[in-house]
Amino acid sequence: MSIKIKKFYEDAIIPTRGTAQSAGLDLYARVPEGQIVLKKGEVTFVYTGIGVGFPSKDCVGLVYPRSGLASKHAIALINGVGVVDSDYTGELMMPMINHGKEDFIIYHGDRVAQMVISLVSLETPVEVDDLGVTERGTKGFGSTGIK
Repeated sequence: MSIKIKKFYEDAIIPTRGTAQSAGLDLYARVPEGQIVLKKGEVTFVYTGIGVGFPSKDCVGLVYPRSGLASKHAIALINGVGVVDSDYTGELMMPMINHGKEDFIIYHGDRVAQMVISLVSLETPVEVDDLGVTERGTKGFGSTGIK
């Protein structure tokens, strides 16, 4: 199976993996003006110039922040994790936020996020009166022994 990538612009960059076993595909910024200033405390949309087609309708693209940008510069996705549904064929874009103390510059071609492709269940929810018995039951946060 393959992941289809459509470049909407000639200067868009096809996603790549950092290593052969990297789970995430690096997504690259398409910045026709050369750079974007992501001001501290502000949200800016960063575009990729690409669209994606998944091998089946049971796939989803989960877009995560890059750990290096987050840990070194406090740059993240405002929504935490982006969801690319299998029926979305438009341009991928990320709402990015600068939690840092200084403005941050994103240049054309910078790796700004990563997309992990995963299988999802498209089952229809069904209302029931009883969920059945499990070992954990209704015990919530911390109930498994985490201190």
